[in-house]
Amino acid sequence: MKDTYTFPAAADFHVHLRDGDMSRAVVPTIRDGGVDTVYVMPNLIPPVTTVAQALAYKERLQAIDNSVNYLMTLFLDESITPEVVREAKKAGIAGIKSYPKGTTTNSSGGVVSYEPYDATFAAMEEVGLVLNIHGEVPNNTQKDVSVMNAESKFLPTLLEVHAKFPKLRIVLEHVTTADACDAVRSCGPTVAGTITAHHLSLVIDQAVGDVFCYCKPVAKSPEDRRALLNALVTSNGKFFLGTDSAPHDISAKKGKGSAAAGVFTQPHASQYILTALEEGIAREDIKDEQVTEEVLRGFLSEWGRKFYGVEPATQKIVLTKGDKVIPESVKDAGVEVVHYRAGTKTWDLKWQ
Repeated sequence: MKDTYTFPAAADFHVHLRDGDMSRAVVPTIRDGGVDTVYVMPNLIPPVTTVAQALAYKERLQAIDNSVNYLMTLFLDESITPEVVREAKKAGIAGIKSYPKGTTTNSSGGVVSYEPYDATFAAMEEVGLVLNIHGEVPNNTQKDVSVMNAESKFLPTLLEVHAKFPKLRIVLEHVTTADACDAVRSCGPTVAGTITAHHLSLVIDQAVGDVFCYCKPVAKSPEDRRALLNALVTSNGKFFLGTDSAPHDISAKKGKGSAAAGVFTQPHASQYILTALEEGIAREDIKDEQVTEEVLRGFLSEWGRKFYGVEPATQKIVLTKGDKVIPESVKDAGVEVVHYRAGTKTWDLKWQ
């Protein structure tokens, strides 16, 4: 890899910006990661299920930083009818996010079965709204389902939806397994996948011992991490950046009870990707010559925009290999959010 890269600004097609004080703390960090466009998840409390809610949420985000392009989404539940789909398209909503019931943060109102949504998916296919899927089945010990195989067991459902609605654009979010990479590749051009920075660098052993590396879906095996790295460098548009940056106050990570699932990567979104690729080369998971400027530019900036029909970036970022140390946390608006890999070195980033 080179010591310096200049790219169009990155686009992050999976972010959690929360609301209220947490938004005020994390939204100002978006551009620190070289990102000018974000695809905003709708799992607030209550979830964003109406066009009016989505537009009001967008206004709140713009009031914090109006230099970022916020692409808004709705939360899939029984209220998302074909009429709502058409209204959403007219209002500029970019997609609809499906969460399996109870699998991750604020997903208690999520999907149990996809069959009741055929009319909704048909309308989405017709008007061009994207279906974003958190691709896991709920844990069920009686059926031998755990966090380690929940994604792989979901993949037949992805293939069924794609077969039934072949023109519906679908994104399998935050893929974590070799199986998921293969499934996305097996689908037609209307199906893509996002890959996070932390899943490119973590394996389950690290996540088990560190609450700040705990996320849903969980990191998997070294073999799966290797598959993700290879999916990135051979992507050619099939996979692109979606950090799934998910901030939680430190009290939700280290306080009483279960730790909240989510890794906070927003302030170093682009930098973490380059670091993960460097580490992958050092482990011989990928080869240095595979990490071309075309691959980096495509994954960070171009391929996701093309899939979603978003205009190319007009600004550029410069990434330089150096001795930048990731701070411990973001402290603002009464919250504290610990950075992923705090205290370690990463790339320096400047806007050109």
